[in-house]
Amino acid sequence: MKLYTAARVLTGDGGTLYDGGVVVSGGVIRAVGRVSELPGDLEHVDFPHGTLLPGLIDAHVHLAMDGGPDPVTSLRRASGPELLDSMRSNARALLAAGVTTARDLGGYGFLDIVLRDEINHGVGQGPRLLTATRPLTSPGGHCWYLGGGCEGVDDIRRLVGEQALWGADLLKIMVTGGHTTPHSKPWLPQFTDAELAAAVSEAHLLGIPVAAHAHGVEGIRAAVAHGMDTIEHCTWQTERGFDGFEPALADAIAEAGIAVCGTFNPLLARDEAYAERRRHVVGEMRRRGVRFIAGTDAGIRDTPHSAYATALATMAGYGFTPAEAIRAATGDAAAALGLAGSTGSLTPGRDADLIAVDGDPLRDLSVLAEPALVVTRGREYRPQPVARR
Repeated sequence: MKLYTAARVLTGDGGTLYDGGVVVSGGVIRAVGRVSELPGDLEHVDFPHGTLLPGLIDAHVHLAMDGGPDPVTSLRRASGPELLDSMRSNARALLAAGVTTARDLGGYGFLDIVLRDEINHGVGQGPRLLTATRPLTSPGGHCWYLGGGCEGVDDIRRLVGEQALWGADLLKIMVTGGHTTPHSKPWLPQFTDAELAAAVSEAHLLGIPVAAHAHGVEGIRAAVAHGMDTIEHCTWQTERGFDGFEPALADAIAEAGIAVCGTFNPLLARDEAYAERRRHVVGEMRRRGVRFIAGTDAGIRDTPHSAYATALATMAGYGFTPAEAIRAATGDAAAALGLAGSTGSLTPGRDADLIAVDGDPLRDLSVLAEPALVVTRGREYRPQPVARR
């Protein structure tokens, strides 16, 4: 057994313990409480001026993309072994950033499953991975180069079944076009209602949830109508811009209990007009009860896997308090991804996923940028400083 202690412990459910500790054994949290209440004869790791909190969850990453200036070209030029090595490096960068669980929402050649299984068997270092493999898209549609092009109900059912046979943890559907594929229109739907209904029913029949990539308003509406489990981006885009917010549709998202992964990308936040509009819309959605979870879209252009804390700071810029951003990156994300019984909180019986940082992230989210210690399912990892672009 090992005892981790710190000046404060954030339990992930909104609670804070001062002079608290976490007892870990066999990869599982055994006890959480004040130091005076815990056994004192254990191997002890102390952070006297720091904070312990649950391992962070990045609900939207792309491990097959390198986060550089042209990640799509880099991916398409790489051989299979080269791409897998790059993905391993990206997984280590996530871990060094304090991410102990990540949802990979678009990979190539089922290499995400290979990497997930390496990590699960202790062969490689990285966070727990939920893998979507090839995202479903229309022929020549958004991210077509990942191999998920399909058309028609029968073709879609076949592809969903193949994903499940290969071991996908979830299904990703490009309900609308996207910004990183030439000639793709983010505001337009890519599938018919019948095709979307077939994809969702087949996935749910096979026991896997569905993540909906949806920028455009009609895509968001379709994601709600067909019972998809999370909505990615949700930017309310129209052909004119990001001006399509519909209060009644936001109410429907909240009523359905669909979590929104807003992928609060720091690059977009530099556009003051976009940021101001996004801040207003996100505030309206939250006031109507929409639940947001944290995700970065790591891997896309100039969005490295090492910069998770920057994305949380961007969330704060859109009106989230540090406590709310941390909750979106821990307990709320775990619940939305179906992992509340395993991770997301420092609770006895959960997997030992936790990080230690210097300082108090409830006062300053930037202290999350360089964790002093990362523990993932009981395995310790001490990050080295990561060069950030």
